[in-house]
Amino acid sequence: MLPLREYIQEARNKGTAVGHFNISTLDGIWAVADAAQALNVPVIIGVSEGERDYVGVRQAVAIVKSIREERNQPIFINADHTYSFDRVKEAIDAGFDSVIFDGAQLSFEENVKITKKCVDYARASGRDVIVEGELGFIGTSSKVLSEIPAGAIVGDVNMTKPEVALQFVTETGVDMLAPAVGNIHGVVVGGDPALNTKRVKEIAEAVKIPLVLHGASGNTADDIEKSIKNGVAVVHVNTELRLAYRSGLVKSLSDNHDEVAPYKFLKPAKLAMQRVVEEKLRIVNNL
Repeated sequence: MLPLREYIQEARNKGTAVGHFNISTLDGIWAVADAAQALNVPVIIGVSEGERDYVGVRQAVAIVKSIREERNQPIFINADHTYSFDRVKEAIDAGFDSVIFDGAQLSFEENVKITKKCVDYARASGRDVIVEGELGFIGTSSKVLSEIPAGAIVGDVNMTKPEVALQFVTETGVDMLAPAVGNIHGVVVGGDPALNTKRVKEIAEAVKIPLVLHGASGNTADDIEKSIKNGVAVVHVNTELRLAYRSGLVKSLSDNHDEVAPYKFLKPAKLAMQRVVEEKLRIVNNL
């Protein structure tokens, strides 16, 4: 079993990416694990602050690690969108394979300061913990949106600039960078904005570390594939999984209104998520 860092590098070398899928329940973990196992590709389970508060910080790590060990499956866990050093520290101490400090709404100077502190702590942990930084606000809600979130950066002028990205990476020492390149969290009714795949390439060439595409729910397969070709090595999906789970559960309860066993009425919802994960994994792995 290779460490996560090597799977990410391997994906870059092949011109593919590692899929990253957020979960809130055990059903979600199994949906992601089973989809990745079926396609024989590495995968990352993501849990944001709210998601890991619900699942349990150490519990989420223990479940993912148990699947990895039992199946010899390359499945990893990431502390997604973490907004303070203390919570990054908590995730590293709990055994997460990677962490994200999201300082996108802070000043550049404050973002650099806290991100570097997170990097230093990860390096001192004695484990190979990947640290990701963020530049550019792309919203915070993984849900269906009637309009682009206020303050989200989608215009070319305000997107993450290559020279600023290089300064950030140089001063913090992060392993991966999540830039604002037209992507947003959530799914916009009527369609998400197009990604600026040219800017992706410019940033990747400047920083020379793997890039991460957040908010890939709602983006076209073509935009995702071009972003991967231009330097994205990890692709995040959340909202589409939530929508699949909800619709699958509603249908299951409607079709089986007398069923009271959760493992029976939840299974169709789990399978609905799994189908979405498989679809996205085929895209990012060029299958």
